[in-house]
Amino acid sequence: MTSRLTGLLAPFALIAPLALAPVTALAREPVALNATVSAADPRAAAAGQEILRKGGRATDAAIAMMLALNVVEPHNSGIGGGGFLMHHDGASGVLESIDGRETAPAAARPDRFMGPDGKPLPFVQAWPGGYSVGVPGNLRMAWEAHKKWGKLPWADLFQPAIRLADDGFQLGERTATALKALQNIWADFPEIRSYYWIDGQLPAVGTTLKNPPLAALFKRIAAEGPDAFYLGENAQAIAKAVTNAPRNPVPMTTDDLANYQVKDRKPVCGHYRTYTVCGMGPASAGGVTVLQVLGMVERFPLAQWGKDDPRSWHVIGEAMQLAYADRDTWLGDPEFVHVPIAGLIDPAYLKQRSGEIRLNKALNSYKPGLPAGAQPRTSALPQPESGTSHFVAVDRNGDIAAWTSTIESFFGSQLVANGVVLNNELTDFSFTPEKNGAPVANRVEPGKRPLSSMSPTIVYDDKGMPIFTVGAAGGKTIIMQVAKALIAHFDWGLSAQDSIALGLEFFNGDGLVLEQGTSLEAMKAPLEKLGHHVTISRLGLKANAAERTADGHWIGAADPRSPGVSLQE
Repeated sequence: MTSRLTGLLAPFALIAPLALAPVTALAREPVALNATVSAADPRAAAAGQEILRKGGRATDAAIAMMLALNVVEPHNSGIGGGGFLMHHDGASGVLESIDGRETAPAAARPDRFMGPDGKPLPFVQAWPGGYSVGVPGNLRMAWEAHKKWGKLPWADLFQPAIRLADDGFQLGERTATALKALQNIWADFPEIRSYYWIDGQLPAVGTTLKNPPLAALFKRIAAEGPDAFYLGENAQAIAKAVTNAPRNPVPMTTDDLANYQVKDRKPVCGHYRTYTVCGMGPASAGGVTVLQVLGMVERFPLAQWGKDDPRSWHVIGEAMQLAYADRDTWLGDPEFVHVPIAGLIDPAYLKQRSGEIRLNKALNSYKPGLPAGAQPRTSALPQPESGTSHFVAVDRNGDIAAWTSTIESFFGSQLVANGVVLNNELTDFSFTPEKNGAPVANRVEPGKRPLSSMSPTIVYDDKGMPIFTVGAAGGKTIIMQVAKALIAHFDWGLSAQDSIALGLEFFNGDGLVLEQGTSLEAMKAPLEKLGHHVTISRLGLKANAAERTADGHWIGAADPRSPGVSLQE
C-alpha cells in the first residue's frame, strides 16, 4: 500500500495517504550523504555492504542480509519463516509496508493446540514438529520488494549467502548456545541434527559449518525466482517434512505453498512529541502497540525526569501493561477479525487510557479499554517467542528498508527441508480458540496470519524528513525495545546506539522485568514501593537502528548484546 508524504498529519492516523511535509520541500536538501547497513551478525552486514558497493539500493542490501542471516543465524530467521518490511522511497517520499507473515495451512483448525483433555497444550509440546509450521512468507516478500524497489539483478543478491553456505561459516556463540539448549529435543529430530552436529557431537564455537543443500536451493531460486521454493520439488520437501514430522505430524500440502501471497499493508502512523512515528499494521501488533505506549506517556515530562528517575519507568511500565491488555484483546489478522486500529490509536482514547495511570501507585489490574469501533471480544495470553532478527539498510538515494525476519523459536519447529529451517510461527496464535463462549481474535484458522510483535519502525521530523529507524528481535520484548529506544532518543537525547543499548523494562504477564546488569536494576526498590511486582532477569535482546544526523549523514547502530555491527558507506 503506497502513501505519499503530503499535507499535515492528524494526531494519530492509519495513513492513506501518509501526510507529512510536501516531497518537493525535501528535494532542496541532500536526502542522504552516505549509506549504512546494520544487522545482528557482521557477516550479514558485510553482505549488505557488498551489495551497496555494487550500486544496489537499500532493498537489495536488505534482501542480501536476510539471505546471509539464513545461513549464519539459522536459529533465528530465514526463508523458512516470515517477516515485515517498511520501506521509505527517498526520491518520491512514499512510505510502504509489506506483510510477509506466515499463514496457517488449509488443514489448520481452531483447536489445533488443544489437548485431548480439552486444555491448551503446554508450549513445549506444541512447538516442536508439524503443528506449529506456517507457510513461509519471507522469500515471496523479498521477491515483491525487489520488483518494487530493487536495482541489481535478483541473482546477484544471493551470491554472498551462497558463498557462506558453500565455503562455510564459523559457528557463533549465540547459535552454539541454541544448539546446546536443544540437544535433548533433537534426539527426535535426526535430520536437523545432521546439519549442525559433527560426528554426532555438538560443535564448538568457531567450528566451520557448511550447508550445501541450502546453497543449492539458493542457486535455484537465484536462477528461477521464488517458484523454485514455492512450487515443485522444494514445495514437496516442505510439505513432506510437516506431514511426516517426527513429532506432531499434521497435513501441509503443496497447494498451501503455491497459494501463499504477501499483503501490502497501510503503515500505521501517529505523532509523538513533534515527530511522526510509523510502523506495521496488523497482523503485526507492533505499530499499534508502540504508538499506544507513546501516546499514553506523552503527557508526562519524561525529558525533565530523565532516564534515572523511577517515575519515568513507572509511567512507561503502566502504559506498557495497558497497551498489552489492548493488544491481547483487539488485535489479530484484519482479514479474519475486525481490528479497530483508528480507535486504538485515537488521541482521545489514549488520553483516557493514560488517565488511569497514577504517579503514586501501580494499578496492578490492567484491563483492555473499549476503543471506538470495537466489537465484542475476549482476550488470550500470547505464547513465548524468541528467534527473530532485524536489519536496516539506508542507501545514498535516501531509501530506507527496515525488515524484521523470524522463524519464531530457536530453530523454529526443528524441521528442515533442503537446508531451510522451518518456522514454528503458528504457536503465535492463541492456543485457546474461545473464551467465555466468544471466539478469540488471534485463534487458529486456515489461511490466517498469527499476531506478531515485530515492529520495524521509521520516524519522521516535522518537515517530513526520515530521521530514525529501529527494530528488534526478542519475541514479546520487541515492542518495548522499540518504544524504549524511541523514548530514549527523542526524550532523553541518547544516540541511536545508546538508545538501543539502554536497559529494558518489560512486562512478562506477571509483573515488570528489569534487565539484569543494567542501570535499571536500581529501579527495582522504588518501583516495588509503588506496588509493582518486579523481577530482575537477563533478557535476550537484539535491536538494530540508524539515525540521520543534522548534517545529513546516516549512522547505523547495532545492539552491544549481540555480535551485530553497523557498516557505513
